[in-house]
Amino acid sequence: EVPEFDDEPHDDAKIMQKDNALRLALSQLANDFGKESMLSLKRFFGSRRGPVISTGSLKLDLALGIGGLPKGRIVEIYGREASGKTTLALHVIKEAQKLGGYCAYLDVENALDPSLAEAMGIDAENLLIAQPDSAENLLSVVDTLTKSGSIDVIVVDSVAALIPKCEIGVPINGMYSDAQSRIMTQALRKIHYSLCQSHTLIIFLNQVRFSAKSGQGLGRMDEVTSGGNALKFYAALRLRMMRTRLFKIADKVNILEVVNIGSMIRL
Repeated sequence: EVPEFDDEPHDDAKIMQKDNALRLALSQLANDFGKESMLSLKRFFGSRRGPVISTGSLKLDLALGIGGLPKGRIVEIYGREASGKTTLALHVIKEAQKLGGYCAYLDVENALDPSLAEAMGIDAENLLIAQPDSAENLLSVVDTLTKSGSIDVIVVDSVAALIPKCEIGVPINGMYSDAQSRIMTQALRKIHYSLCQSHTLIIFLNQVRFSAKSGQGLGRMDEVTSGGNALKFYAALRLRMMRTRLFKIADKVNILEVVNIGSMIRL
C-alpha cells in the first residue's frame, strides 16, 4: 500500500527564516564582490520588457515580437550586397533621434552619403561619424562609447571591411587569414561586458561569402559571414536581408523594399 501524505501546511516562521537567510546571503555577496558585480544578486521588480528602438517598419517590429531592436544588446544585420542593410540601420538611427538619442556611425567602408541620410530624415549634424583606420581602433571606439552610456545607437559598417593593424602595409599575399576573427573575439568580450552597464544598441553590418564545404567539392557552397563565429555568439538578434526582385522606374533600376527575415533571438 502506498501511504498517503497530506500537503505540508505553510509555516510562516520557516518562510521568514528563509527570507532572512536570503537577505544575509545577498548582503554578504554585495560586501565580498561589490554591488555592481555580476555576482551580487537582486530580485527582479518592474516590467520584464526591456527598452527597444523601433526599426521604422511596423511589420518588422511586430515580427521581432518585442517592438523593435533591444537596447543594451548586440545586433547583426547581414546579407549580400545591395540588400538593404545600411538602409535599415539608418532607419533605426532616425527612430532613435526621434526619441532624443545620440547615435554614432562608424563608416569603415567610406560609403555613407550624408545627403542620403538627411533625405531619410536623419539629423546629420547630430550624428557622430568616424572612419577609424584599423579594426583595433574601431572596436576601441565602440567600447569607449558604450562605456560612456551616452550613445543610444552605434552602427559599424561593416565587419567585412575591418582591417587589422598587422595587415596594414603588408603585401596582399602576406596577409594573415585569421587576424580579423581573433580581434573580433577579443574585442567582443570587452564590448559585451561594457553593455552590462549600458543601454547602447550596437548594430554590426556584415556581408556574406560563399565557401566550398569540405569534402563536398565546388558543387556544395555554404553561406558564411565575415569576422568568424564570435559575432554570431554575442549577437542577441541576427537579421538576414535578402533582395527579392528589381523593378524599373523612369529607366532607373531600384531595389524593391521587400525583405525576407531570418532571425535568432536570445533575450
